[in-house]
Amino acid sequence: MAVGKDARSARTLSGKPMSLPFRDIHELSRRMVGHFVDTVAPCGALPGDVEYDDVTTITRTCLEIAVRMLDGEDAPAKITWLQQASAQWARAGVPIDTVHRAMHEGFRLGFDLLIDSASGHHRRSADGSEFALTAEECADLLGAAKVVFTMLDRMTSTVSLAYVRELRGVVREHHTAVHTLTSALLGGQPTSSLARGCGIEIAERYVVLAVSIPSTSEGAEPAVAAPVAARRRLRRLQAELALRCGDTALSLLSVDGGTVLIPSTASASGDLARLVAQLSCATAVPLTVTAVVATSTGVPAAAEQAHELLDMVGRLECAHGLYRFADLALEFQLTRPGPGREFLGSLLDPLDEHPELLSTLESHIRYNLNRQRTARGLRVHTNTVDYRLKRICQLTGLDPVQPAGMWYLRSALVARSYRHS
Repeated sequence: MAVGKDARSARTLSGKPMSLPFRDIHELSRRMVGHFVDTVAPCGALPGDVEYDDVTTITRTCLEIAVRMLDGEDAPAKITWLQQASAQWARAGVPIDTVHRAMHEGFRLGFDLLIDSASGHHRRSADGSEFALTAEECADLLGAAKVVFTMLDRMTSTVSLAYVRELRGVVREHHTAVHTLTSALLGGQPTSSLARGCGIEIAERYVVLAVSIPSTSEGAEPAVAAPVAARRRLRRLQAELALRCGDTALSLLSVDGGTVLIPSTASASGDLARLVAQLSCATAVPLTVTAVVATSTGVPAAAEQAHELLDMVGRLECAHGLYRFADLALEFQLTRPGPGREFLGSLLDPLDEHPELLSTLESHIRYNLNRQRTARGLRVHTNTVDYRLKRICQLTGLDPVQPAGMWYLRSALVARSYRHS
């Protein structure tokens, strides 16, 4: 950041250098650090590897930068050192708000010294009252205030930039390590050394989630390109997952969805349904999620099964939401290859030339065999629904009104969706 024009020439106050009150840097830094430790960041609140001397060194460096700028000079080497020190503080876990509070408090104390210095030049009248500052002194103080704001802006920007860069690197490293660990779990590979590197303990059992993220959503901003909107949904999903599960959840996700592993101890039935609802709310799209529980060694098979369930939910055009294996066990078994699936799928062949009958059957099952809701969904009269159900019975020999007939018809729909896969 370029230094402002007002900082290029030495500042004076009543003919003396304005940096004079700051020349005893060692004594002033000692006093300031004592104030910081007592009021801004008590020693007990700082990480163990942050020493008192570290705070003193950084305070002294900031004072040296301030003196140089008040004298009309620049201090690029000191600024670079401050940036490196800030990165070290970020690695040590010192909160950035603590650093900023200390820095602003230091500038407040420094400006108070300038005011005291200006007050020391006041002359007193015969009756003991003080004269006001001269116009020249007021102009000097105004110029000093501008330099102070310039210094504060430069140092705050330096510290913030260092923190952001360091934390981005830490997040990137952690994300890569977690990605590798998750891939190893899903691939059935050894994970103990990877887990130690990530600082994540491998759970005995996991709930394996297969997640599908819709590509579009109602109410989406028309001006936002689809790829941009998809990336935003993914980032919101990842952020919400981290908020709700912390480091315990392992995930491999893309803009279309993916796999999430959650320790089963942290995902009771109600909590899991609530988590899916929270993720859907955060992404602003209705997610479809299937869940299978497995031991850590059984994660690969569970993930394959969860994604097979997710594929089946999509083929059957089920409503969005959470599906456990127990919810779909029958449908899952009907999709297994073999003569049974081929036979069931062929039961609906007579409807191939009557797509309106097939869509009526699918809607009737989707609306839980409710004629009125089926009619509203298809935008037809209930008598039309009754007529079509009778035609289905005539063509297939299976009566949708009877439990046995509907069981076969529903099974046939499931098998038919996989018949030509």
